[in-house]
Amino acid sequence: MLSTDLMTDAFGRVQEAVHAVLVGAGSDLLEFRADPEANTIAWLVWHLTRVQDDHVADLMGEPQLWTTEGWQKRFNLPFAVGATGYRQSAGEVAAVRAGSDLLRGYFDAVHERTIAYLGTLREDDFSRVVDTRWTPPVTVAVRLVSVIGDDLEHAGQAAFVRGLAHRAGLH
Repeated sequence: MLSTDLMTDAFGRVQEAVHAVLVGAGSDLLEFRADPEANTIAWLVWHLTRVQDDHVADLMGEPQLWTTEGWQKRFNLPFAVGATGYRQSAGEVAAVRAGSDLLRGYFDAVHERTIAYLGTLREDDFSRVVDTRWTPPVTVAVRLVSVIGDDLEHAGQAAFVRGLAHRAGLH
């Protein structure tokens, strides 16, 4: 099995997890917080999508879909254009109020672009160094695995929050 096949499968699992957490989710569910400092489903899905958009666009040497396809305007968030959610405050988490259709639409656009990008890679492309600030330097493969890991972690957190919300009586 080629690396592209493995990466495509992994990103497909992310998509399945994101879609599952968004099915039938209304604003009460998407904005539910286990406590006042906790992340919401809306923020978690937005954040994991922003990170994937940012990192894959960087690997491609192209601008992010966040700006080029107007997602930034559709979400209308009070953040800098380059914000991805990293180190955001509880107040900033609460500011992400987006419906499941908007979250799914942005995620699917980024997912589609990611899969298309994977289709352009040859096996030797995965060893290309993209960041020398780390030891060992980060390669295309390592960056993609990092995105997959981060995405799955956040999608799992979103599923957990959904379960907590259901136990609290939200459906």
